[in-house]
Amino acid sequence: MDHRLTPATRRIAHTSLMGKHDAPAFTDGIPLRLTNPLTDLLRYPNGARERQLWLGETFTVIDQNDGHAFGFAAKDGYCGWLPETALADTPATTHWVAAPASHLYPDPRVQTRELAALPMGARLHVLDQDAKWTKTNLGYLPTPHLRGLDDWLTDPTTVAESLLGTPYLWGGNSRAGIDCSGLVQLAFHACGLPCRGDSDLQETLGHPLPDDAPPERGDLIFWRGHVAIVTDPETLLHANGHSMSVAFEPIKACITRIQQQDGGPVTHRRRP
Repeated sequence: MDHRLTPATRRIAHTSLMGKHDAPAFTDGIPLRLTNPLTDLLRYPNGARERQLWLGETFTVIDQNDGHAFGFAAKDGYCGWLPETALADTPATTHWVAAPASHLYPDPRVQTRELAALPMGARLHVLDQDAKWTKTNLGYLPTPHLRGLDDWLTDPTTVAESLLGTPYLWGGNSRAGIDCSGLVQLAFHACGLPCRGDSDLQETLGHPLPDDAPPERGDLIFWRGHVAIVTDPETLLHANGHSMSVAFEPIKACITRIQQQDGGPVTHRRRP
């Protein structure tokens, strides 16, 4: 079973696996929320980053060990370990950050020193709001940067384009640093669309395209371990290790470059 999507440790598993997984015990888990702007989701306690989670996301805890909690993210079922200090039973969220990035302030004034930088996708509990400032349980944000939880953006490609220039970061999921699959997931989730966290898990999005189908805006092009978004019939956008950023690249030139650098041929083309 894929460890990324299997909510189980050697000691215990989530009740959704009863009858499917051999575990000493089962639990419904405890849903908590992320309390940091960005938190690394780890393969093991103190291990390598696999993805990142945003402030206010729900994470169901199944097991605990060495100051870390194991569980899965509500948004996509991705499993892993987080520091226990990054989780708490906080108020239900009502709004999300719909700008590429924002700041949290102690007072509704731009002259005050910010409390934290918040990524797109971060969720907060709104207490009061006017046209300029929104008061949340953690501080103030510019109102234009926020939307209600069911108020989504409309075009994943446009969202991805708003992240142009973001530095490449393996496992990253924000304007502070992002990888190829993180860019696709962030763009889709900002539009209220389901999307897994890694490129191989995203290969089932939409429907397959024949090799001779002309590229259209929004198409996804996959290689082994990589994914890009078509922005027009000649151009794609991707977070890539070549430029170490989110960048545009001519489709034909990109395919040739990756092939020459032993990245292999295009494996899938999908139209969401």
